[in-house]
Amino acid sequence: NGERTKLQVFAMRSMASGAAFHRAYLRATQQAFLEAHELGFQYVGGVFRCLRYDNLGSAVKKILRGFRREETARFVAFRSHWQFEASFCTPGEGHEKGGVEGEVGYFRRNHFVPVPAARDLEDLNAKLLAWCREDEARIIDGRERTVGEALAIERQQLMPMAREGFDLVEVSFGQVNGLGCVKVRTNAYSAPLLPGTTAQIKLSAATVEVWHEGRCVARHERSYGRHQQVLDLEHYLDVLEHKPGAFAGSKPLEQWRRAGRWPVSYDQFWNGLMQRHGRQEGTRAMIELLQLGRRLGAARL
Repeated sequence: NGERTKLQVFAMRSMASGAAFHRAYLRATQQAFLEAHELGFQYVGGVFRCLRYDNLGSAVKKILRGFRREETARFVAFRSHWQFEASFCTPGEGHEKGGVEGEVGYFRRNHFVPVPAARDLEDLNAKLLAWCREDEARIIDGRERTVGEALAIERQQLMPMAREGFDLVEVSFGQVNGLGCVKVRTNAYSAPLLPGTTAQIKLSAATVEVWHEGRCVARHERSYGRHQQVLDLEHYLDVLEHKPGAFAGSKPLEQWRRAGRWPVSYDQFWNGLMQRHGRQEGTRAMIELLQLGRRLGAARL
């Protein structure tokens, strides 16, 4: 949306075919690290028997003597689920995985220069995936086949995908506070539930979902700031309908404006309603219209 944003990019590359998978995240969390593995396996069409890493904290808890590592419990469970082996480079010896180091440089020069523009993270990752497929048409120096042709041959040697993915979601429970929010880590996320209600919270690398009575009642983009309030205007419409005077200066409306969810046409229609019915009743009528958007979708509205 026109703002320069620093992202972390996961890269996985095959030593045999040279096929590579790239995916961007706001933060290099362990959840993002593991999720990107699964998406990478889907991209190449199977599971590598052995994966080689540097000593990143998402996988390595402690570096021991020689090539021995104490891996994190979550990473051990993840690779046990997918049944691949892990090998780790000597600290500071990046050349031991030179293929992926070269791939990162190649991908950056060819696809991140100039800095790409994208609507949001989902849009950017769709572009990254398209660029990965585009790169399958190239021929690496010293080879005869394209990357895509070599991948088709290599795919026959990969281990099959697991029937189900690894459970990457972090589940917790919390109570809705007086501001209509549930606390997740240090941040608060709005939910259309009464204060005091106990809700189930599902935290992934990119999203926060609030569940109640077996139904997802709220879904937010995950914030990696600290002590932030992430508010959805639709969650406050019932309250604001009874207090229309608080609508114009409300924080949920401000966040919708910043996120691009409040188009100019909304302000034009709202101003027309206020001219016709007065500020109080015109605002209440606008809130009633937004209620329709909650039921039928923003596109219909």
